Amino acid sequence: MAIEVTVSKTKPMTVAFVSRKGPYSQLGETFPKLYDWLREKGYEPAGPPSGVYFNSPGQVPPEELLWEIRCPISGDVAPSGPDERGFGVKRVEEVEVACTMHKGPFDQVGPVYGELVGWIMENGYEIAGPSEEVYLTDPDYTPAEDLLTEVRFPIKKK
Repeated sequence: MAIEVTVSKTKPMTVAFVSRKGPYSQLGETFPKLYDWLREKGYEPAGPPSGVYFNSPGQVPPEELLWEIRCPISGDVAPSGPDERGFGVKRVEEVEVACTMHKGPFDQVGPVYGELVGWIMENGYEIAGPSEEVYLTDPDYTPAEDLLTEVRFPIKKK
C-alpha cells in the first residue's frame, strides 16, 4: 500500500466531546448521542466530527480502549465538563500533524496506521500524541467503499 502523507498544522477550535472506555464497536451508537447533546445545548456543529484514540487494540483488551468523539462547534462557548454522562466542551490547540486519507469502510482503516507510523519514523519525526480520525463523509449517506477518513498523528521533529 502506498500512501500520500502531508505535514500541516491543525486549526485551534472549540469542540464538543464525549469520552468513552470500551470497544470501538460502540462508536456507531456514540456519534448520535453526541449530536443529540449538541442539539440539547443549542450548539452549532462547525465541521466534520473526529475520533481521538488514546491506545489501540494491539496494546490493551477491547474493554480497556480509551477514546473520544469530538465535533467542532461555532460561537464563543466556554469550556465545561465532562458532565455526568461524559459530555463536555474544550479548546483544542493548534498542533503539527502528519496525515493521510483512507477511502473505504471504517473497519478497513487499520493498515493505514502502520503505513503512516512508518512514514513518520522514516522522515525524522516522532509521534507526539494520540491518533485522530476525521470523518469527512457521513456513513448514513455515503456507501462504505466511498467513505473518506483523514488519519493523523501529532508529530514533532526528532
